[in-house]
Order: sequence, then C-alpha cells, then structure tokens
Amino acid sequence: MLIPRYLRLLLFFAVAIILSSCHSKKLTVRNGGSGSYAMVKPDKDIAEKYSALMEVNRNEIQNGRLYSFIEEWYGTPYRFGGLDKNGIDCSGLTSLLEQQVYGITIPRMTSKQILVIKRKYEEELKEGDLVFFDFDGKQFSHVGVYLQNGYFVHASTRKGVMIARLHDNGIYKFFSRGGSIIDPVYSSQTD
Repeated sequence: MLIPRYLRLLLFFAVAIILSSCHSKKLTVRNGGSGSYAMVKPDKDIAEKYSALMEVNRNEIQNGRLYSFIEEWYGTPYRFGGLDKNGIDCSGLTSLLEQQVYGITIPRMTSKQILVIKRKYEEELKEGDLVFFDFDGKQFSHVGVYLQNGYFVHASTRKGVMIARLHDNGIYKFFSRGGSIIDPVYSSQTD
C-alpha cells in the first residue's frame, strides 16, 4: 500500500522537528587560520570555572571543546615523552590539544612545533596559538597553548597540566615566542 504524498510530507516534517529539538549543545562553525572546525558552547560549570580562573567574563569562554579538553587533562602529572593520563609532556599536550580541539595535526616535538607557526607579537596572541619558552638555556624547550587574558595551558614539570599567567614572575622571563599555526598539514616523516 502506498502512503499518500501529504502523509509522507507530514511524516518528514515531524521527524525533522523531533530530530532538531534533540540537540542540547549549540554548534558554531568557525573558519580560523588553522582550518575549519565546529565550536561547541561550553557547559555552564566549565565556563564559570575558567572565567573565574582567567579573570574574564563568563561569556568570553566560548570554546567548549577547548575548555572541556583542559578540564579532562588538568592535573595530569608531567612525564617526559608521556602521552596519556599517567603522564604527559608539554609538546604531547599541545599536539593532542590541537588535534582534538581544532582537528589539526602538528609535530610531536617542541623543536618541530616552532617551525609551523607564524610569529605574532604578544598582544596579538589568540586562543589556540602556541607559546614557547627557553628553559635551562635551551631555545624553545617548552611549549603551551595560549588561552586569553594573558593565560595559557601547559604541562608544568612540577605541577602537571595547569593554567598559568604568561606574566607570572617565574615564567615570563623565559617567554621566547608565540604564534598561530600556519601549516596544519604535517607529515610524521619529519619527526
């Protein structure tokens, strides 16, 4: 038996309305310098936590994927060469974050990550940009991901994954360079 056309249309619209009303998270498609990705609005609790931590208005915490990633990894201990919840190093954290949040692949090693950025002045840094530091007299020996209002996330050797202020006395003197990723197409053959 064939269903009349008007019933098929009615059924189609009913299904479309039901499916569209089931969405609980709002998506925003962004086109950034690093490619396209869908940005998910953050949960209220996460937005409140990180807005207070970074001293910004709650409405400025917009990238739910970024702050959920940070929340998931926050406090994970530092382990050189690590890439899991038992321990992670700075370049492992940045490469995982860029892949899972922005969908781009960057080199695993800090010395290679510096090669895929377009250098920016400090006041031009945007959320998702990489920031590099020269510790122990070694150029570009540490990396983190810039957030906003002078804060960045990184894997600290002492405290594990954490958010720090770029202008904190103990770290700013080692700040070397920051910039946005310009070459998201990365071949693992160069690592």
